[in-house]
Parts: sequence; structure tokens; C-alpha cells
Amino acid sequence: MLRPASYFTDTVAYFSMEVGVDSAIPTYSGGLGVLAGDTLRAAADLGVPMVAVTLLHRKGYFRQSLDDSGNQSESPAIWHMEEVLEPLSARVTVTLEGRAVQVCAWRFIVRGVFGHTVPVYFLDTALAENSSYDQTLTDHLYGGDDHYRLCQEVVLGIGGVEMLCALGHERVQPYHLNEGHAALLTLALLEQQTKERGLAAATESDYEAVRQRCVFTTHTPVPAGHDQFSADLVRRVLGEERTAALVTAQCGLNGTLNMTHLALRFARYVNGVAMRHGEVSRGMFPDAPIDTITNGVHAITWTAFPFRNLYDRRIPEWRRDNFYLRYAVNIPLAEIQYAHAQAKRELLALVAQRTGVQLNPEALTLGFARRAAAYKRGDLLFSDLERLRSIARQVGPLQVIYGGKAHPRDEGGKTLVRRIFAASAQLGTAVPVVYIENYDMALARHICAGVDLWLNTPLRPQEASGTSGMKAALNGVPSLSVLDGWWIEGHVEGVTGWAIGDGQGDGEDHSGETNSLYDKLEHVILPLFYQRPDAFAEVRRSAIALNGSFFNTQRMVFQYLRNAYFGAES
Repeated sequence: MLRPASYFTDTVAYFSMEVGVDSAIPTYSGGLGVLAGDTLRAAADLGVPMVAVTLLHRKGYFRQSLDDSGNQSESPAIWHMEEVLEPLSARVTVTLEGRAVQVCAWRFIVRGVFGHTVPVYFLDTALAENSSYDQTLTDHLYGGDDHYRLCQEVVLGIGGVEMLCALGHERVQPYHLNEGHAALLTLALLEQQTKERGLAAATESDYEAVRQRCVFTTHTPVPAGHDQFSADLVRRVLGEERTAALVTAQCGLNGTLNMTHLALRFARYVNGVAMRHGEVSRGMFPDAPIDTITNGVHAITWTAFPFRNLYDRRIPEWRRDNFYLRYAVNIPLAEIQYAHAQAKRELLALVAQRTGVQLNPEALTLGFARRAAAYKRGDLLFSDLERLRSIARQVGPLQVIYGGKAHPRDEGGKTLVRRIFAASAQLGTAVPVVYIENYDMALARHICAGVDLWLNTPLRPQEASGTSGMKAALNGVPSLSVLDGWWIEGHVEGVTGWAIGDGQGDGEDHSGETNSLYDKLEHVILPLFYQRPDAFAEVRRSAIALNGSFFNTQRMVFQYLRNAYFGAES
């Protein structure tokens, strides 16, 4: 364990628009927020002095309801923050469109395995002093129009820096921007740097001073995924002085303010979140030196109780040092199979409770659960329903469990969910398919641990990293995945799982990948599962030993400490 008093004199400030620390706090939409929560848990485990800043999102992301055809409807995810968060008395002010907006904070404490704590500050504008509109700015995660989003990002970035000062966090180094939503914190730091002279007097040495205080992680491998705001909107919300400062600092305000460009301009260290994503990001931003730190997941959080108990008995050091999971190679196969059978029973009981569908505990069960977006191609499995029926009939029974929300304005994602429902209706009992609505962290723990095979079918190279398959691996669940994101690094064919396609070409070879998917199921995976269960269990064990031991946030945070936080002075 790292000792903060011995190793560090400064505090890392981790800024993220969404943070998933608990299912009772629905302030996350998917992988970005869950990664943030896992990062904070690992920092607490390792004794890293860290604080986190996010928005409260009083109405959560949303609650998903699906009708019999898969049509999604949304309602606010109402939660009671006073039951899980501590209100703080500190108040700060941010200026939006020339008016003062008051901001308060709520605190959640993340506790590590050795007792070290990391506070998470949830910023809130629902104060009587604010206008009715300003009170809603911390209501919805990724809601509203560009104006609403920019105002939110002012509260997060500029308000977050002010709040840390108000709460007594004076020695902050570095500020870690988890994606570009918090990029305006760099403007707040520049204001601090030029406080006696004014923003207009900022020099290159002032910019460099801010750079030395910031690191930036980009997660988005496609240009459309980066927040951009029109110059007119920026001028209206931020005011002339701040807008002029961004222009002078050469932050790419030629008609738009790109938040990723702003973060790149003021970060001394930048990283992508997987080897391939780093390559894609360097292609998108060729003038920026972009490193790579591959994502991970928090091992204790995502390991189901049957496997926790197994590891505690066989590898007791695994909680202290996740790399000890490498020694899973010595766990008897029968014990791996027994732990998985327990996790599978728990999952199928939950499926029956949530959907009324009784799945077969002996059938090979595929899992596909993540944010419902078109590029993730959740319906690729159903490209040829007759072949899928034939495989299940001739080789062995097959069933599929789905989960995931489509963003309320993402018609492509909503259409994807409807196509999965339509395929389910056509397949009937030949290949049972269930879609569990309102996917969240609690449900993810069960699905990732209880299925037999994790399916991942993104359109290359649009999967920045992906972490769901990492969670599955901790529970002895191998992946069948397109070679994109983390799977390029985690894939050892027939050892940790199987690849869909060969990873070559431009990523548009749908028919080739579909054939590869069916071929692997028909000729490799199903025969192994039904005819050679011990050999399948060996793949389970290797997934734990090779992937679980590496793709975790303990390793990831160590890399941030060494390469980003305290090893990237420039």
C-alpha cells in the first residue's frame, strides 16, 4: 500500500462530468462514469491523496422503460441525495451570461481496503438564491441543448476549482480532466495565475504554469464525440473577457470552441485509454503528444461473491495486490466451475424475477450489456436468424441476455433496441433472448459474472477501450469480441477467449465479421462448452489469470501515478 504522507505532498483533483460510485447514486450513464468510480476506489485502496469533482444530477441519467416491442420511454431517475450524501456549507459563485450563480456541494466518501478515503464533491445549483433555470443546471446528465451543456461545464470546471479552494484543498497537483467536459477548469486556473494582472495580460509563461498543473484523458475515438460550442454561445455564456482569453491562448475558437482542443492546449500530459485508441487519437490530433494508459476495472467491486470467496481462500493477497490473480492458474478447475455455477444461478434467478423468463441453467448463455448505441452493433448476432437457429439446434442450446439504455435523443440506439426485441420475437424458444430494462451497476455485476460468454461487436475503431469484458474476465467469463479497444491487448485466441474477424481492413466488413461470429460459435465455442467442459473451464481460468490480473484499476492508477501525475514534468 502507498502511504500518502510519505510519498505525496499534493492532492490529485479528479474532474469528471459523471461518476458512478454506487447504484443508489444514478449520476452516470455508462463506461465513462463507471471508470471514474473505479478509479476513485482504486485510489482509495492505494492510499493516493485524491479528491473528485462532479455534478449532482438531481434527476439522474434516466429510468428506462421498454414495452413489448422494445420502444424505450424515459422518466427522471429520482433519488434522495440526503440519504447517501453529506451536505456541505461551502458556497461559491460562477458567472453565467453576466449573472451570478450560486453553487453548493454534497460529499460522498469512498473508502479503500486499508481505510484511506477519497472525497467526491457533487456540485449543486438548486439553491433558492438562483433563478428557476439556474436551479436546473445540475438536474440532468447529458440533458438539454448546447446552452444547457455549456452552462453545466462552466459549473463543473470553473465552479469545481472554486469549490476546492473554498473547501480548503490548497495544494492541488495535478488536476486530472477525465474527458473534455471539465476543460474550462484550465480557464479558472489561468485566472488564478493572472489574478493580479487580469486575463488579458496572460503570457506564454502563464499558459505553461497552467499546463504544468493539468493532465487530460481523452476517451472518444470519433470527432463527433467531442463537445463543441459555437463562438457566439461561448461569448454569451462566458463573456467577452474570458472568450478573448481563449482566443489569445489559441484554443481553436475559429467559429467553435472544441473542449478537447482546450484540454489539449493546457495539459502537460495526455493519454488515450487503450493501445489502439492512443493510435487513433494521435491520428486525430497529430500535433499533440498523446500517450496511452489502458483502462481497468476495480477488481473487488466487479468480482462476484462466489469468486471473491474462492480468491480469498486460494489467493488471499489478491485484494491487496490484484496482480496476484495471476496465480489463478493454480486454482483447480472444479472450483472455478463451482464458483461460476453459483454466479450463474444468481443471475438466472434475477432474470426470472425481473422478466418472468426462466432460462436454462445448462445452456450456453451469452451476455451483451452496455450503453445502447448504433456503433456497438448489439444486433450483429441476429444477422442470420436461420443460421443461429441451426447452430442452437444442431450443436447445443444457446440463450442471450441483453441490457443497456439508449440516450433519449439517440434514435439509432433506440432503433437498435427495437431490432433486438424483434429478433427475440422471431427466434422464440429456439434461441431465448431476454432484454432487462434499466441497466445499472447492480445489474451489471450479475450479468458480467453469471453469463458463460461475453459478446462484444463494436464497429472498429470506435471502441475506445470498453471495460465490460474486463469485468467478465474477473469472474472467469471469456470474451468473444471484435478486435478493438482493450481486446486487442487482452485477446489470446482460445486461451482468454476468441476474436470475431481478424482485425484487418476498415471495420466495415459486416458480413465477414458475422460469418466469423457464427463460425466461432458453431465450430469452436459451443463444441468446447458441451463436449469438453474442462477445456472450457481452462479458458475461464486463463481469463482470470491473464486478463483479470492486468486489466484492473489498481494497475491503471499506478500507471497514472508514475507517468501522468508525478512523472510527466515537461
